[in-house]
Amino acid sequence: MENPVLIFGAGSLGQTALDIFQRNGVVVYGLLDDNKDLHGKEFGEISVLGETDDDGFLKLIGQKCEACVAIADARVRKRLVKMLNERRKVQPVNAVHDTAIIAQSAGIGHGNLIGARVVINPAAEVGQHCVIQSGAIIDAGAKVGDFVHIGPGAIVNSNVTIEPEAFIGTGVTIVAGITVGKGARIGAGSVVVENVAAGATVFGNPAQKI
Repeated sequence: MENPVLIFGAGSLGQTALDIFQRNGVVVYGLLDDNKDLHGKEFGEISVLGETDDDGFLKLIGQKCEACVAIADARVRKRLVKMLNERRKVQPVNAVHDTAIIAQSAGIGHGNLIGARVVINPAAEVGQHCVIQSGAIIDAGAKVGDFVHIGPGAIVNSNVTIEPEAFIGTGVTIVAGITVGKGARIGAGSVVVENVAAGATVFGNPAQKI
């Protein structure tokens, strides 16, 4: 990546993205966050410069900077991606940890954050603007929709379909062939053995609707 990156979000995901870019030798211009308490805070030599709608920094994106959206709340992530698409005519870039293993035949969209030791196996498909945290496994032929969040250590088995905006908690196991509906939420440690309806929240082993 030739241009420096401006990271949206200075929380844990923003700091993760910062680490990923620095490990990959990418220059980070700074971070933006709407939490005023973080403004001026420094992570090493990288500062939180201001809010996510600061035109003084936004005007750099697409000309002198790339953008990375590293915010856990999918609604905020969607809003910021829409703003970058419409106002700056750019797509956020991927942040992929150098220890992640991604098969050559896997498909990866734009704007994803892929953490340490993530494995994405052959013929898997990951959409756009997803967060896949450390140690998660996306097995062969699985399909992950846009704006999905997959927590640390989750296992998405072969030919699973996760529809857009679903949230998969830490340590979840989804057995092969299952479909998780749009906007569904799966609680940490759950084992999913049957399809999850759109918008449903499930938890447990086996996962049950709550």
